[in-house]
Amino acid sequence: MQEDLTHVLNEIEDPELRIGIVDLGLVYRADWNAKGIDVEFTTTSPSCPFSEVLLQRINNVLRHRFREAASIRVRLVLNPPWTVERLSKNARTKLGWARATTASPAPFWSDLPRGLWKN
Repeated sequence: MQEDLTHVLNEIEDPELRIGIVDLGLVYRADWNAKGIDVEFTTTSPSCPFSEVLLQRINNVLRHRFREAASIRVRLVLNPPWTVERLSKNARTKLGWARATTASPAPFWSDLPRGLWKN
């Protein structure tokens, strides 16, 4: 049950990024028990213009896919604030952030030929 819930939630994509909301780390809690389904989600920014759209989309998809649920409660939460650390490996790959850097990049001038500038 729980895995089905997470899978269905991830089918809902962020309107701008076109990445599933679970992979983006926007779903803070998703529980399915005898009392029903409880979902808490966030947005990447407290001023996100798509918060209401996401809330309605989550509600609609869950009501359609889990008609047997006793109740469905979806709540937008802004604390703790979302951070990029919540991105899944899949989301990082889609965004082109898959390579992890282990060291600070060298300054761009380190690749320039020596003696290019003379004082």
